[in-house]
Order: sequence, then C-alpha cells, then structure tokens
Amino acid sequence: MTQIKSIAILALTACLGTAALGQTPMSAAEFEAYVTGRTLTFGQNGLPYGIEEFHAGRRTTWAFMGDECRKGRWFDRDTQICFVYDNAPGQEHCWIFWRGDEGLNARFIGEGEQTELYEVQRSTRPLICTGPEVGV
Repeated sequence: MTQIKSIAILALTACLGTAALGQTPMSAAEFEAYVTGRTLTFGQNGLPYGIEEFHAGRRTTWAFMGDECRKGRWFDRDTQICFVYDNAPGQEHCWIFWRGDEGLNARFIGEGEQTELYEVQRSTRPLICTGPEVGV
C-alpha cells in the first residue's frame, strides 16, 4: 500500500510540474516585459542550446546553436508560452517559463523527452543569422 501511495504522489507531482517544485510560471505580460527587445542565449546541461531574439508584437527569431534562423511568433495558453515558426506553421512548441536566481528558466511541455533550459546570456544586440536567406 505504501508503494501505491508513493507512485500516486510521484504522478501528482509530475502532473503539477512547476507548481509542485515551487516555481511560479511567468504570465504572458511578465514574459513579454522580460524578453521584448532582447536576445537570450539558452543552455541545457552545461552546453549551449540556442538563441532567440524577441521582437515587438510577440515576434521572434530562433536558432539552435550553429543552425539557420527561423522567424516565428509566440502566444500564451494558460500558464504556457507557445511558439510557432514560419518553417513549420502547424507545430506548436509550448514551454513554462519562470524566473530563477540567475535569469529565465524554461520547461518544455509536450510529448517526448523532458527538456529544461536556462538563460545563459541576455543582450540587446540582434541575433546574427547564418543560412541561405542571408546576404544579397
């Protein structure tokens, strides 16, 4: 019986996500105020993950490290911030963001591997994109 209670508590903790861990998700207004006009570099497990430039009007430019840039937009859904990029308009990528001791943190909400990112650097400089759409 104790094992069943433990499993039930673990399942409930997984369902509650950030709230169970004491992390308060940012509202869309808080997120927008924090990111607009900035370029954030994100890391995962001590390694660089990607960079996103946040433009006015909830528009973004994202690039995985060493990859081409993707233009997109973000919107809120409950406590989630969801992104849709022009190269794959039918795919939503939803995250929960919260403020940590050293900046922004994010947890992917969806199928597959549990991805958590953290802010490594914040800048007002634009994202420099590489790829086929760059140049004359």
